[in-house]
Amino acid sequence: MSSSTFVFLFLLSFLTSFRACAQNPTYVYRICPNTTTFSRNSTYLANLRTLLSSLSSPNASYATGFQNATVGQPPDRVTGLYLCRGDVTPEVCRRCVAFAVNETFTQCPNAREVTLYYEECMLRYSNGNILSTLNANGEFSMENTQSITSNLVRFTELVLSTMNQAATVASNSSRKFDTVNAFTDFQTLHGLVQCTPDLTNQDCLDCLSRIINQLPTDRIGGRVMVPSCFSRFELYLFYNEAAADRTPQPQLNSAPPPPPPISIPSPRPGESGNSTVIVIAVVVPTTVIFLLLVAVLIFRAKRKTTAYETEPLADGDDIATAGSLQFDFKAIEAATDKFSQENKLGQGGFGQVYKVLINPLLTYFSIYINMLRLCIKTIK
Repeated sequence: MSSSTFVFLFLLSFLTSFRACAQNPTYVYRICPNTTTFSRNSTYLANLRTLLSSLSSPNASYATGFQNATVGQPPDRVTGLYLCRGDVTPEVCRRCVAFAVNETFTQCPNAREVTLYYEECMLRYSNGNILSTLNANGEFSMENTQSITSNLVRFTELVLSTMNQAATVASNSSRKFDTVNAFTDFQTLHGLVQCTPDLTNQDCLDCLSRIINQLPTDRIGGRVMVPSCFSRFELYLFYNEAAADRTPQPQLNSAPPPPPPISIPSPRPGESGNSTVIVIAVVVPTTVIFLLLVAVLIFRAKRKTTAYETEPLADGDDIATAGSLQFDFKAIEAATDKFSQENKLGQGGFGQVYKVLINPLLTYFSIYINMLRLCIKTIK
């Protein structure tokens, strides 16, 4: 054999093996009590082979992800089922079940009662009646290695409430399956719960409630599995979200809704020709204006007595007359309809708030601007 042919055959064998390995389901756990066993030439073994062949046949119900069967008569009767995770495709389900069937006699060679867990499916059989019967024994749990370092109580409450919400939805559905999302601290909590569909709604809810309380909520992820149901949560998306027929869940810990927009009222009847707006019409007491003017004059007087003043104020920046800062009370009274209660909007930090016409509003704003301008120039 030439070297090139050898290399080609080696690569072909390697790629074929790699592809087959990549398609293998991920093994998780097994339950093989070995309390009762069977011999290699027993009737039970023959019935078991028939059962496993039926469950892994091309005509099995991979689209529904669940099937059960019973073969033989007591004491050699065997009952079995498979359950594929609710978010996997029928083809992934078929491959997982076929792989589990082939692994049965390797994982649990002589046991009459076996449960094999894979990421994508579960295979179970027994010499007892396991159909439509709640079994929460043989609990198996796994947890993420990373612990919750802050807000443990809050995180625990979120996990339990979210997973119990999913359990309620799953128990009332025909598939006995649900996934759920919740949002916390800029991260998304992903959860998945599932029961075998042969359980009643109440049995499914009881099973899920029991194992949800056993979840390792002090970690950022974990799962608990029993023969009749399982649950899992993570801070990353571990299931096929597109394939899971998930009911949208309300967002938790979301920001509060924005405040409603402020509406602008229409003019009152008879106020044609002038638009009205909502403004803060501040009726400033005469005392405040007087104190402000006194403070400005005192400050200017002190500056003139020091040697640091280098130039006089420019023309027009000084206070020309006292009348330039006086308010026309009659104009304010007319603009607010004599301070009527209909025009009153509320109470502000400087007095009562009224709705006024646009022209008086501009007048008052110009007064405030002039006052501010004079104070700035004076300080400079």
